Amino acid sequence: MKIWDLSTPAFLVDLDVLEKNIEEAAELAQKSGKSLWPMVKTHKSTEIAALQKAAGAEGFLVGTLLEAEKLVEKGFTNIMVAYPVAGRENIKRVVDLAKKARIILSLDCMEAAEQINRALEEAGIALEYLIIVDSGLKRFGVLPEDIKKLSEELSAHKNLKLTGIATHPGHVYGVGSPEEIKNVAHDEIRALRTAAESLERAGFNLQIIATGSTPTFRHVLEDERINVLRPGNYVFYDSIQASLGVVPFERCAFTVMGTVISKPRAGELLVDVGSKCLGLDRGAHGTSLLKGYGTVIGHPELTLVSLSEEVGKMEIKGKTALQVGDKVRIIPNHACAACNMTSFLVGHRGEEVEKIIEVDMRNGTKKVL
Repeated sequence: MKIWDLSTPAFLVDLDVLEKNIEEAAELAQKSGKSLWPMVKTHKSTEIAALQKAAGAEGFLVGTLLEAEKLVEKGFTNIMVAYPVAGRENIKRVVDLAKKARIILSLDCMEAAEQINRALEEAGIALEYLIIVDSGLKRFGVLPEDIKKLSEELSAHKNLKLTGIATHPGHVYGVGSPEEIKNVAHDEIRALRTAAESLERAGFNLQIIATGSTPTFRHVLEDERINVLRPGNYVFYDSIQASLGVVPFERCAFTVMGTVISKPRAGELLVDVGSKCLGLDRGAHGTSLLKGYGTVIGHPELTLVSLSEEVGKMEIKGKTALQVGDKVRIIPNHACAACNMTSFLVGHRGEEVEKIIEVDMRNGTKKVL
């Protein structure tokens, strides 16, 4: 079966490109002597996680507890939680997970730590944690110069064991050039080094110094202190990554295929792919390099200028050969958000459909009652 024979909209993943992306990152991490713990929120698929593990991933970073639970169900045993966990119900889920796998938490404040430690005491277990360092995103984390004070306060919780530090330089998605990406990477490295040196002077032993973002991935490979890399988007890449110059568009493995369904007026085409397929993302943290809501492969004359829920409007610059009934493939601006819109991907090699890949770690795929 050819991909063009599929009904639309269809969520596609080019298996050759996917495998190349996975293998390249694993090889780069291995050559630099670093552990690769990919962030799974990009693909939310235990099948793709298995490909990453087979290529050399030593563990996984999760953005939700459901992702952790699904990974553990499939036998994965090394998991970091990217964000702090709080609230009785969620902490109970963490405690249950810790009985089955190695779970490493992330903390940046005392309040969550107190709640977690209390539950761990009751369960009679201890958990490792990382302190989140703010390297410029100004979301989670403490500034490097403030980390010693927090670490000393956290050390009062005997069921929580400091294993290391971590950062995510997400503000890199707001830059406008490859040179600015390098600058963010330097900030990332400097923040981790400053934090690590402060903790080590205070007598703390750090097993893990972790960071992760796909744009800065290659720039931190040579840093001798960082030993764990946690990129996520690299499995697919997307229009954001290509616009930043991280990779060419040919390295984007994930696309959404749609059908041209109307030509209502001169200079416009409508396609059956809307915000419920692509999302309304114009750059996670403010990139201004994107034009439109996705990149139409093979049609530079088209710009996806607006999306309603099920329909996209494409503006034609000059002429196009496309007619109503023709199909197009669109590279999403943000693959992580678009992949979360579907329960499965159609894996293909060239134009040949090969298999279905379940997207089985999305929120809402596990009943809570």
